[in-house]
Amino acid sequence: MKKLKWFLIILCASVTFISCKSDKQLKAEKAVTDYEMYVDSLNNVANTEIKEDWDSIEANYQMRKIAAENALQDLKSREEYEGKIVVSRDKYELYKANYLAQHPKKTTKSTVRQVLFNSNDIGEDMSFKWVNKTNILSVYDNFVTTVERNKDAYSREDWDEIKLLYEALDTRKNTVEKEGLLSSDNTKIAKLKIKFAPMYTLNRMGSKAEENSEAKE
Repeated sequence: MKKLKWFLIILCASVTFISCKSDKQLKAEKAVTDYEMYVDSLNNVANTEIKEDWDSIEANYQMRKIAAENALQDLKSREEYEGKIVVSRDKYELYKANYLAQHPKKTTKSTVRQVLFNSNDIGEDMSFKWVNKTNILSVYDNFVTTVERNKDAYSREDWDEIKLLYEALDTRKNTVEKEGLLSSDNTKIAKLKIKFAPMYTLNRMGSKAEENSEAKE
């Protein structure tokens, strides 16, 4: 009887574990599928029809991408899903490049800030109090990755705004370090900072030179 009792307990525990694992997989599959479908749906919309909605499209894209990536955090086997995210990301970047080539637009301060901080509308508040020891690495990573991805589209004014935001984020980092920032995260942030510095210097100089050339013409 005791053996049967223990067998039932183990069986129930196993079913619960499998159920939880299945729930995580279903959540990941749903988030990744939603991301894929959104990107694929853009190819069915003519560029001329979305000109007024581009900022909304960009924000919705970032929201779905983040949701898909976050859904994979607790999965042990996620290579298949990560591959799908990469494919959709590349599709979107190609679509975005084609769109911007046909509809070049001057980015606004608000647009730059929203994209750099994953659609968080920070307004004029440069204190970054929402950045803490838990999320600061992801904030830096998204900031530098986004700048690198869009560096060819930024104007000199955009680069000035980016530098202002970067310095404000650095100021917040000084506070977060005192609040218990992990040394491993601090090391990764340092690598991102090393990557950002020359990228900013070279591309801002290039943007200024290009604007001077256009002004002469």
